[in-house]
Amino acid sequence: MSNNFDDILSDGIRRGAAPGAVAIVVNRNGVVWEGAAGERVIGSGIEMTTDTVGSIFSMTKAITGAAAMQLVEQEKLDLDAPAGKICPWLNEVQVLAGFDDEGQPITRAPKSAVTLRHLLTHTSGFVYELWNANDLRWREVTGAPSLFTLQNAALCTPLAFDPGVQWEYGTGIDWAGKMVEEVSGMTLGEYFDANLTGPLGMTDTAFTPSPSMLSRAAGLHARMPDGSLVPTELPAPESPEFEMGGGGLQATMGDYGKFIRMMLNDGEADGTRVLRADSVAQMSRNNIGALRVKELSTVAPHLSNNAEFFPGEAKSWGLTFQINETAVNTGRSAGTLMWAGLANSFFWIDRQQGVGGAYLSQILPFGDEKSLRLFFDLERAVYASGAF
Repeated sequence: MSNNFDDILSDGIRRGAAPGAVAIVVNRNGVVWEGAAGERVIGSGIEMTTDTVGSIFSMTKAITGAAAMQLVEQEKLDLDAPAGKICPWLNEVQVLAGFDDEGQPITRAPKSAVTLRHLLTHTSGFVYELWNANDLRWREVTGAPSLFTLQNAALCTPLAFDPGVQWEYGTGIDWAGKMVEEVSGMTLGEYFDANLTGPLGMTDTAFTPSPSMLSRAAGLHARMPDGSLVPTELPAPESPEFEMGGGGLQATMGDYGKFIRMMLNDGEADGTRVLRADSVAQMSRNNIGALRVKELSTVAPHLSNNAEFFPGEAKSWGLTFQINETAVNTGRSAGTLMWAGLANSFFWIDRQQGVGGAYLSQILPFGDEKSLRLFFDLERAVYASGAF
């Protein structure tokens, strides 16, 4: 059956889904299949391999969420206490109510305090400049730096709405990472290495890649209007001030498979427990009540298309995953966890059927139709095979 998965991946790359891709499928017991196809950089002749490293962007969020939940277990963090107790600036944050006749921001106090649960579920009011025109306008008017600069000031934005009243994707999990750092006394990367990625054997996962990781890194590419792919780069931060808990990690899919297996096994993998079973259960259920995940509507088309997974299906949010409320046409169960990274990497965790997987390509803009279709083709093949 693994040959079938290899063929699907290779055929997808031949059809232009990406210059190259790596994917892995795991169950509770181990790796079901992993494969790679195509090139690390288009035209280079350097093959994509299963140990290829890529920027996983927002697939970082789930790892930051797991770190925060470890500290909730230790009663060093509280999901529902004001987050300003840990990060005092959050006591001062305002809601952006609009702009006056001169184009200056109008702000007001929020009606309730931001909590860690809000931050982990994208209900805090913190949003992304890529998908929120008012946030982008606020940055332009005030001269506040882009999030991509990794300047602390880039996180100190007003809220787009009062905490808890709606779901909108944003920088909340970067603030959750700040909370982890504050109570642990470590940088986020140090905390991960000591308590999460290190114990799970995720040796190729880091904010600052090792020389070995750099030697195996795939290049970033851009999908052009005619469908072709060309090498591209995002500007590197000149003097980064924080490690981005919402999107800063580089990793292999082999490593991410270890994280998925931990979630499938209620917080444990290969005899190493990093979370309690009740914490994993809490992370894996709807934490936003009647609110629902909505489409990401781009204001930065060079970085993202309009994007939504399973449009028309009801989707809630856990800590820190999208959850489909019903079974969907790929074969995944109701309650399956998933999310993605900006350069079109994706993962899913079906705790009911005990299977999950991850897929890495390195192309912009996000929500690339061809790359996403290849990921879903692999997922459908997994369920059709019953190989797990």
